[in-house]
Amino acid sequence: MSIAQCLCLMGPTASGKTDLAVKLSEQLPVDIISVDSAMIYRGMDIGTAKPDKAILAQAPHQLIDIRDPTESYSAADFREDALKAIAKSLANKRIPLLVGGTMLYFKALLQGLTPLPAADEAVRHAILTQAETDGWAVLHARLAEVDPAAAKRIHPNDTQRLQRALEVYDVTGKPLTQWWAEQAAQASPYTIKCFALMPPRALLHERIAKRLEQMFLQGFMEEVKTLRAQYELDLSLPALRSVGYRQVWQHLNGEYDEPTAKARALFATRQFAKRQATWLKSWPNLEVLSLNTDNNLEQLLRYLKGVC
Repeated sequence: MSIAQCLCLMGPTASGKTDLAVKLSEQLPVDIISVDSAMIYRGMDIGTAKPDKAILAQAPHQLIDIRDPTESYSAADFREDALKAIAKSLANKRIPLLVGGTMLYFKALLQGLTPLPAADEAVRHAILTQAETDGWAVLHARLAEVDPAAAKRIHPNDTQRLQRALEVYDVTGKPLTQWWAEQAAQASPYTIKCFALMPPRALLHERIAKRLEQMFLQGFMEEVKTLRAQYELDLSLPALRSVGYRQVWQHLNGEYDEPTAKARALFATRQFAKRQATWLKSWPNLEVLSLNTDNNLEQLLRYLKGVC
């Protein structure tokens, strides 16, 4: 396998990604590029575990503090910004190091992100009506005519995927297989090596609880109060869908008391980490790092010294 041009350091929240990235920056000429959908927002520092000013002075992170909390930022936006940052880093003969836990961003960068058409209720209703009348086997036979490759992948009893494949074709006139091929054509132009920190669940839960407790001691509640005063925000905004922020916001709205807000934030963070871990378990060609911090650094150094 060829030496990667850049590196991804992935992992669930609170797994130690930032600490490892900063240590690596002390050893090699890496440019850290954040892959975090919450750290992009200005003013959201404590609740996102954003590196503090001292760390950022030592190891600058790109793609943080680039949006106000009132603004949106899509996976496609990230892909565009990340590709520019990678190109600039490589031009300067440095190593792009993408660090974070927003798996959709990693997917957009590595695999492309051709958006499928939105659901069409009228078309969906027509498909479901035909299924009730003629049966799903007839619809599967129709799919085999318009998209043979999809029909091979989708079992006749997998009605949800079968319905979606037919809906995409009926709405666009283009087979689902072609949509996926176009997405694959957007795959990253760079050779990328992916590593992940994957602590055992019990250890990760312990780390999450300690970090959340520290966040509240550092003034997480006050940070959200400041955001409420500074911006016109509501729970429909992507920024406030970040774990922790929604729960504190609801507490400040009087929906429940502070201990409940903290308990809900802890639960939401653990569920978020579980979803991240699920993504990573199916990630192709992923190298999982050991739990020993020194070994993690040594493992990365052995690989990256070949890049330099």
